[in-house]
This record gives sequence, C-alpha cells and structure tokens, in this order.
Amino acid sequence: MTRLLLIASSLVLAAAAMASPEVRTVNDGNLVLEDIPSTPASVREDLRRYQNTRSAVLLDWDAQGRSLYVRTRFASTDQLHRVQAPGGRREQLSWFDEPVGQVERRPGHRELAFTMDAGGNEFSQIFIFDPDTGEHRMVSDGESRNVSLTWSPDGEWLAFQSTRRDGRSNDVWIMPADDADAAELAVDGGDGALWAPVAYCADARRLLVVRYVSINDSYAYLYDRDADSLTRVAGSDDDLASHVPVACHPERDGFYMLSDRDSQFAQLVYKPFAGGERELVSKGIDWSVSGLALSNDGHRGAFVTNEDGISRLYLFDPGSHAFRVVDELPTGVTGTPRFSPDGRRLAITVNTPQTPSDTFVLELGHSPLAAGRLERWTWSEVGGLDTERFVVPELVHYPTFDEVEGSPREIPAFVYRPEGDGPHPVVVFIHGGPEAQYRPTFNSAFQLWLQRLGVAVIAPNVRGSSGYGKDYLLLDNVYLREDSVRDIGALLDWIDTQPDLDADRVATYGGSYGGYMVLASAVHYSDRLRAGVNIVGISNFVTFLENTEDYRRDLRRVEYGDERDPEVREFLESISPLNNVDRIRIPLLVAQGQNDPRVPVTEAEQIVAALRERDIPVWYMNALNEGHGFRRKENRDRFNEAVVMFLREHLLAD
Repeated sequence: MTRLLLIASSLVLAAAAMASPEVRTVNDGNLVLEDIPSTPASVREDLRRYQNTRSAVLLDWDAQGRSLYVRTRFASTDQLHRVQAPGGRREQLSWFDEPVGQVERRPGHRELAFTMDAGGNEFSQIFIFDPDTGEHRMVSDGESRNVSLTWSPDGEWLAFQSTRRDGRSNDVWIMPADDADAAELAVDGGDGALWAPVAYCADARRLLVVRYVSINDSYAYLYDRDADSLTRVAGSDDDLASHVPVACHPERDGFYMLSDRDSQFAQLVYKPFAGGERELVSKGIDWSVSGLALSNDGHRGAFVTNEDGISRLYLFDPGSHAFRVVDELPTGVTGTPRFSPDGRRLAITVNTPQTPSDTFVLELGHSPLAAGRLERWTWSEVGGLDTERFVVPELVHYPTFDEVEGSPREIPAFVYRPEGDGPHPVVVFIHGGPEAQYRPTFNSAFQLWLQRLGVAVIAPNVRGSSGYGKDYLLLDNVYLREDSVRDIGALLDWIDTQPDLDADRVATYGGSYGGYMVLASAVHYSDRLRAGVNIVGISNFVTFLENTEDYRRDLRRVEYGDERDPEVREFLESISPLNNVDRIRIPLLVAQGQNDPRVPVTEAEQIVAALRERDIPVWYMNALNEGHGFRRKENRDRFNEAVVMFLREHLLAD
C-alpha cells in the first residue's frame, strides 16, 4: 500500500511539474509573468511611439490666476506640474514614486492639498504641499482611506471622506487647515452607505454632503459645523432616485443638485434649504448634467452635459438661471471646468479620439453668458504619431434579444474600423463599472491595434451602463445579471451581418466588471470567440463580495446582490465563471494587481488555476506594485506588448 501511495504521489508531482507555468519577472521583479513569452525587439519597436503618449489633465488655477496646475507624466507616474502660459513648458513640481491623486488648492493660499496611496492600494493619505518649495507634510493618520477633499471658501477648514473611525465606514471628517490633530468626525457613515463632502456654502460653516447608496439611490444633506447638526435637504426613502448636491447658491439660501427624480437623466435642479419648490435649471436638455462649477464671486457658472457619450459645455447665470452652449470647444469628452480666482477665465480639459487630454482656457465677457477667445494651454505629446490618421469611431445601435414598446431594444456601441475593405478581426472592448459608460476618448492601444494589427474595435454600452437613463441602469441588477452578457451575444450576431467584419475572428477585452464580462462571454460563447483579455476581473461573485475591502462591500451588494441571502448566494454561484469554467474553451490573458482592494488578486488566481487544470492556455501577469489596474508606465508597456503578442497568436491566426 505504501509503495502504491508513493507511486501515486510521484505521478501527481510529475503532473504538477508538467503543468507548472513558465515564470519570469521584469521591471525589477515587480511584474510576474507566467507563460507569457519574451517580447521580441521588433514588437517593442513597433509599439514604442504608441506607448509614449502623454496627457495634461486640469487640476486647478494658482492663487493669482496666472498659472494652471495639471497632472501629467514624464517618467513612470502622473505628477503635479505647473503651466504658466499657453503652450508653455510643464514645470514638474512633485517627484514622488507614487502617482498624485486628487489635488485641491487651498482658497486664498498658495498651498495645495493632495491625495496619494501606496502601490495602488487606494488607502490614500492627505498631504499639504507648497508648490514653490516642494515641501509637503501628511495630515491624515497614515492608515485609513481618505478621499473627496473639499476646502471651505476661506481656506480654514478641509472636509474629507475617511475610514479612520473603524476602518470600514465611509464617514465625513472636518479638519482645521493648520491643526491636523484637531480633525473631528462630522458625519457617521456607519449605515453602510457612502457619505462624502461635496461643497461648502459661502458662510464656510455649512457643508453639503451626499449619502450615496447606489447610482440610483442617493440623498443630499446639509451639515452645520456650529450646531453640529445634519439635515436631509433632498431625497425620500419612499422614492428611488438620485439626488447629488453639487454647490450652494452663492446668494440665495439654497443649493444646486443633479437629480433624476422627475427624469430618466440627471437634471440640474435648484432647491431652497428651507423647503419650497424645486426649480429645473437645465430645461430642454434631455441628457445628464455631469458637473457644475461656480466662480468665487458666484456671478458665473458653467456646467457640462453627457449627450450620447459626447460632452457639451454650457455657460450659466446663477442669477437668472439662463444658460447657453459653448460651440467653440472641440468635440469630445470634458471634465468639470474651473474658474480663475477672479472669474474672468474658465479652464477645462478636453479629450477626443484623436487627441489625449489637454487643457484649454476660455476668456469670458462682461456678462455671465458672454465668452471670447478659446486658447489651448497644453499640447501633449503623441509619440510623433500622425493623429490625423487616428480613427474616429462611428456610433451605431444594434438590436438585442428583448423589446421596448414592441420593437427590439437597441444597444449603443462605438465602432472603430481600420483602413481597408476587410473582413477585419474584431476586439470587443467591454467597460467596467458596471455602471460606467464607454465614451469616445483618446486610446493609444486602440489606435495601435487598428493601425498595426488591422483589428476593428467595438465598444458597446450594454444594459446597466450609465448615460442612457435610470431605467437602462437597472436592467442588469442582481437576477438580471446575465442579460448584459446576452447583449454581447447580440453584438456577435450583429458582427456577422457586417461584410467588413470577420465574425470568425472575435476576441473580448475588459477590466474589472468588464473582466467578468470577458469571462462570462467565454462561458456562453466560446464557440464564437477566439480569445479573451481579462484585466482585474471578477471570477466568482461570492468570493469577490466576501473579499473586497470592507469600505465598499455594502455598495457592491446593492448592484450584485447580497451573498448572505441563501437564495441570492445560490444564484451568484450559478452564474460565476469560476463555477462554469468547464464551458470556457478559448485562451485567456489575465492581468492583475497584487494590491487590488476592489477585485482581490485571489479572483485572478482562482480562475487561472481552474483553467490550467483543464489545459486551457492562460497567460498570467501580476504586478506586485499595482492595484486595480496598471498606473505605472513600465507595467503598462509590458502589458500592451503582451496583448499584441496574444492577439497575434490567438486572434489573427487563420
């Protein structure tokens, strides 16, 4: 018997040895590659220019309103830079190993507050930074997660969201600007919702706060520091709707919020604090307002809308609530604008399919709705590539399996077609969230695939995506989860009708929830797919919910379901790709960050192991100094190289 056991053990060990992946490390040992071949010099050279594009994202004006702070990268990570004139050089101010996160200038001072985490763990700390000397100091506790920095108008108080009380609750804290030790709890977020500061009122005493339960369910509150009181000012427990406060009115005793209570979309609404009628500000705009900015004196405003994935900028008069669109801005996707301290100029970031994020400044006229010259302040490098050749996508709508008012429901998708007649292989890019939205922005990887591989790219906004109304958002919740996967099946049907697309050569690509969609599509459509690229994706909803960081677990249960409920747990187990791995028959590239707080590394490890048990080819990449995605250039470069080699081997081959 002993001899038989020894023989059996030897066979198991031999089998394990045969199945052991080829492991090597790059980037000073921080990137572990399993079964991923070395990158040939020809591939690296082919990708070099596409991997050396930059962006310049607006952060804020300086105290005098003469210069702009932007976030850009000249080495490995995004850092803080200053630009002092249109087309001027970007002067690097911060030199940290980790990328700089949120940056907010202290009103009336030159100091900046910023956040920064370690290794992508998202437990950001708060720092005060002097841009003239480069000196900085930490003002948070060094352990908790701290985000949503909000200064009072006089620059004397800093409000922020933090988990410092118990490590899991999303509370609101306030801190005297010059006394970090005197930080105090303002709002106890122990109910499992996400509580966050949004904006101070002009009196520097009252603070707008949002209580976020889900993307469809949020409430506006007013915190009074002197009275230590918290009052709900918008939202009802009996009415499922989103009420996100954005600013106090500069002169009236009321506030602005983005609300979908009376619409499918987030409308800009004004509401008095002491009751009274709501006033719809964004009348006639049947799309969501995504952000609002007010000048320091309160006499000017600007807001941005998301209109079928494209941004539009509007100037806004807080006195009369009149507004007008700014047509001078390039067509693309923009961030929330920032007024200069004197209110005479408006800075904004613009991103298009042909240009990375760059910062523009709009001169303003004497009246709130008057505008003058638009001037570009930054010109981000694009690796010497000819951006005129970059493909601009076509917006299409394809029919899916269910109906709306007797007609097939249509799913919006952006289609990037390469040059030539085809038929072209296809990469289906699936966004994460799931309550996100693919929008046509600059993507050097897409342009690389289009120009160097001849691959078409299709980015669908399947049900559950934002930007198309609150009913559309709810179409994939809990028991409806796999209906979004069926939308991918309908897209495969549509591809089969396009003469310039090759339905026999299709791969999927997605991150986070999009990574789950890659795996789920492989479960259901392995006979119609060639390969999949799964980045930080969920492989089992139950283990994901049990192991994601405490501060976000309740928020995710609203979307996916509560795994503590036996019936829900059984359903989640039944649809999880890990429990259906025997139906996956396509090769996969899996990429993960070791420090990911959202989708833990175990989600990748367990699906990789299960696939290898079944002899399904898997390339696995794990970055030991990253979290939920790759923020370091050297890691992104190796990943992009692996994707190109993977697609050449598994998608392009006849």
